[in-house]
Amino acid sequence: MEIKDLQKEVDNWISQFEEGYWHPLSMLARLTEEVGELAREINHLYGQKPKKPEEPPGDLPGELADILFIIVCYANSLNIDLEEAFSNMMEKYRKRDSERWTQKTKL
Repeated sequence: MEIKDLQKEVDNWISQFEEGYWHPLSMLARLTEEVGELAREINHLYGQKPKKPEEPPGDLPGELADILFIIVCYANSLNIDLEEAFSNMMEKYRKRDSERWTQKTKL
């Protein structure tokens, strides 16, 4: 699925509700909340705070997908083409950071 397809699917889903997209500040709060949930799962899986035995297993892919959903909502509500934004961002990194790290050698 391409990014534009993600944006269209989310817009179709959100558009069926009168409330529509949340205000940008509310979406930022939601994004922060979701990143916190991702951080908690990462800490349980790879950090020094294991889950308690009675806690259910986490869903790392689901937490990442929640963040992606909010980012797509944010972009849609502000009329941002994420494919174009991503392409521009990658070009920036290619120019700015191409000499920053050690390139892998080809076998």
